[in-house]
Amino acid sequence: MTQPAFPAIIEGSGDLAAFLTANKQDVDAALANAGALLFRGFDVGDPQAFDAAVEGYGEPGFTYEDSLSNAVRTNVTPRVFTANEAPPSTEIFLHHEMAQTPLYPSKLFFYCEIAPDSGGATPLCRSDWVLAELEKHAPGFVTRAEKEGVRYTNVMPGCDDAGSGQGRSWRSTLSVSTREEAEARLTVLGYSWEWQTDDSLRATTPALPAIRTISDGRRTFFNQLIAAFRGWADSRNDPNRAITFGDGSPITAGDMAPAIAVADELTEDLAWQAGDVALVDNFLVMHGRRPFSGKRRVLASLIA
Repeated sequence: MTQPAFPAIIEGSGDLAAFLTANKQDVDAALANAGALLFRGFDVGDPQAFDAAVEGYGEPGFTYEDSLSNAVRTNVTPRVFTANEAPPSTEIFLHHEMAQTPLYPSKLFFYCEIAPDSGGATPLCRSDWVLAELEKHAPGFVTRAEKEGVRYTNVMPGCDDAGSGQGRSWRSTLSVSTREEAEARLTVLGYSWEWQTDDSLRATTPALPAIRTISDGRRTFFNQLIAAFRGWADSRNDPNRAITFGDGSPITAGDMAPAIAVADELTEDLAWQAGDVALVDNFLVMHGRRPFSGKRRVLASLIA
């Protein structure tokens, strides 16, 4: 079967909000086929125009405040916020947005307000293609991940740490102000936890799905395993302790090597131009961020 263009590019002009409203059915069909769409040439000159475009798409939002994202972000409008604010030298590896939590969006909008001088592309990877290759090259890993699920462990600081890609505080992440409130929220979510002496919080998820079947029957490698294994490293977090199978046994470098190799081979980099808007199916496509130099400002908005 011939694979569709990825990401698919829709070139146009004028008001993107009006275009999305008038062409919603066709846009959704194109998104289901390609997994990611790039809208280029439209008049999206500032965050307010981006906000209007997301509004024009006409689906309910998924706010950063209500999410369990471990990235530090800043709201620009109620539904638009900065992408991960980790330093430019930090690579954000491939992941499905918030798949390391029980709460995640179905789609992602990205908007390039300022293109970087160099680097800073957003890598995109179809995880249904990744899974199809893994079923051929690492069937035992796929079977176990699908049967048991996976668990993620993350150490959240007491206050936001913008120098880390996993720097959102436990207070912000859990929308609480006290340890007692944090423990109550974690209990509801099914997490286990351990308080650290520096007021940070080590939290481990319940077993979460690693394979997802989407509405048309396609199966995808829906998780944050690659990002956690390759990138969850800071003064608090050790990638070697970040992921396990559902029974708590480690997921090793040998387990992850085929997934990383396949995903790297299938990845396409989206090199941003100012004014670009991308729409990504979060259940079908992983994304990340390449290191960059110069000023780069990419904003995001999530769809429930």
